[in-house]
Amino acid sequence: MTTPAPTVVLVHGAFADAAAWIGVISELRSCGIPVIAPPNPLRGLASDAAYVASVVSQIDGPVILVGHSYGGALITVAGAAENVVGLVYVAAYVPHEGESLGELQGRFPDSPLASNLKEWTYPLLDGDSAIEVTIDEAAFPSVFAADVAEDVTRVLAAAQRPLAAAAFTETASAAAWRTKPSWALVAGADRAINPCVQRFGAERAGAVVVELPDASHAVALSEPKRVADLIRDAVRATSRPGRP
Repeated sequence: MTTPAPTVVLVHGAFADAAAWIGVISELRSCGIPVIAPPNPLRGLASDAAYVASVVSQIDGPVILVGHSYGGALITVAGAAENVVGLVYVAAYVPHEGESLGELQGRFPDSPLASNLKEWTYPLLDGDSAIEVTIDEAAFPSVFAADVAEDVTRVLAAAQRPLAAAAFTETASAAAWRTKPSWALVAGADRAINPCVQRFGAERAGAVVVELPDASHAVALSEPKRVADLIRDAVRATSRPGRP
């Protein structure tokens, strides 16, 4: 007996929105794979993971969660949902339970992202304010999307979605990769998340790892077919005949 094809849920990371998956969505839909790319609130690890989990809970049948960048931390937590059958990390953080992104990054040298963040403030409901960050526009092309056309990177830099700084210090409440199969694409020329951080997390999770040596952090935009190929591998593996 073959299980139903999983729905692929694509979770974008910081400084971007769901449009970053446009090429990947096209590739997956051309193969008849159901896919959605919900917005990521980017307000904090716990609340963002809860939002992703709420999306997953409203999908009938199995789900494969795909996380890019900070989205990898979210699928690590939200992936504990019962109907999640696989996790795919794309140039992503893969934290352990009880670990923050700051702690995970702290094991390795900083990437150029760290020195090119711009701080902003945003209001909280209690009348206080909190800090959020974007990438300096002049540095954005080289840090985030060095292998994407310059006219596109200029638009991406202007349309960034900021990430709450608290996301770097909150700890992951679960590590779904401990019980769910996982796959990971490492962007070897990433200047936003040190590729060593990506490799370490992926290997610790026992993920099937594919590395693109020349890929930037924006690999889903620059190499959508390669990203979609890895997701298709996960779909095939979790839809195989006889799967419990």
